[in-house]
Amino acid sequence: MGRLRWLLSLTGALVAVVALVILVDVLARFHATLTLISPLLANGVLLLIGVLLVAVIATGGYYLLLFTRPRRRRPPAPPRTPQEAARASLSAVEQQLDQIADTVAQQALREQSQALTASLERGVLRLVVFGTGSAGKTSLINALLGEVAGETGAPLGTTLERQSYPLTLAGVPQTLELVDTPGLAEVGPTGTARGQQARQWATEADLLLFVVDNDLRQSEYGPLRALLAMGKRSLVVLNKTDLYLEMEVRQICDRITQTLSNQLSPEDVVAVAANPKPVTMTDGDQWQPAPEVWPLVTRLAQVLRQEGADLMADNMLLQAQRLRDQARTVIDQQRQQQADQVIDRFQWIGAGVLAVTPLPGLDLLATAAVNAQMVVALGQVYGCSVSLAEGRELALSLAKTLTSLGVVKGALQLLSLGLQTNLTTVLAGRALQGVSAAYLTRIAGKSFAQYFRQNQDWGDGGMGEVVQKQFELNRREEFVKAFVQDAIASVVRP
Repeated sequence: MGRLRWLLSLTGALVAVVALVILVDVLARFHATLTLISPLLANGVLLLIGVLLVAVIATGGYYLLLFTRPRRRRPPAPPRTPQEAARASLSAVEQQLDQIADTVAQQALREQSQALTASLERGVLRLVVFGTGSAGKTSLINALLGEVAGETGAPLGTTLERQSYPLTLAGVPQTLELVDTPGLAEVGPTGTARGQQARQWATEADLLLFVVDNDLRQSEYGPLRALLAMGKRSLVVLNKTDLYLEMEVRQICDRITQTLSNQLSPEDVVAVAANPKPVTMTDGDQWQPAPEVWPLVTRLAQVLRQEGADLMADNMLLQAQRLRDQARTVIDQQRQQQADQVIDRFQWIGAGVLAVTPLPGLDLLATAAVNAQMVVALGQVYGCSVSLAEGRELALSLAKTLTSLGVVKGALQLLSLGLQTNLTTVLAGRALQGVSAAYLTRIAGKSFAQYFRQNQDWGDGGMGEVVQKQFELNRREEFVKAFVQDAIASVVRP
């Protein structure tokens, strides 16, 4: 509660006390005067006034309590527009980044988030031209701009870096940026790296122009299908139609539409000739036909007029979601490292205790194999509040599961063989209980880490399936050998 509310409440209480004192004095005088006339009447009036006074005090106290009680925060109103949703999503990303301990990873992701926010505020709608190097991407950009914006008719791989150009379309209010990218399927390590970079730029497009010069090749179908699956708004541009008959152009467009029938409408497959081949006239002269890109210009204008206001915001939502997934992956890796440190600490502590003071038999239900404090510590790593009592209950349940699944017996068989290989029989027998406790603590810890990682849910298969999976992962020969060596160094020799 703010200081002003406390001050007002205190002032109101003091005023009420003063008023009550004055009122009592007035009533006493009035009662004394009325008693001289009629004692019975005076008592009746006093009783009525007392009842009314109690009602007034109760009502006043109730409203004072309402005034002084902390106000509940109303949940934020849901976004009303895609732009508001994009801003809210980017704000959530910033809060998520605060959880990342790795400053390098945090800074890299924060720079991406800030770049997305700046792009949203700038309001520039980005059209990315994407496809193989031979499809004529740069020629298409030249034709759209109406001037030479890049080299055409050049060998494969001419566009080495991303190049951007401003574009204006009649009737489209947004500021447009036309982006040329390196081609897909270029040969060699450098070409592969440029192709991967082009894919990254394609995922950042507000509207994607995927350029082909024939039916979809496998090298084109895979990237395009992936971009469409992630929700990327796209137009497929069939270029070089001057090389085909009109009937062939229709057939190619129909095949592309059929291939992408569940992801792309027929109107979004557009045929153009961005840089037609020269035609030799009967007199031997060369005639250069004008580019035929009007169908694409028309479709672009339709899409941008109808969807332009939301395309950028939708893309920002998509980019923010991808950024949140990256941040979640980093946080998950960070938590797994912290959980491994917790498990390593508890497994050797418990093993050391049992190695020094062995119990009769391998009674691991109340010892290091399932440790309640480890459960609490793992819960803290994953942001889950678990009391020590809840930790004990979970630990006991998992210990019973370890026994019922035969994991305890299996661990003894695995480790006894490994210990006898590395130690004398006498030493191996004395160390077996402690090392087995460490091994079972590890399986329990890994199982609990999975439980907390899944928001305190064992999954459809329950606790038993998780425990069994962890046992299978930790029973490989190479792991057991390495674990035994660590156990000897950490428990037996000390």
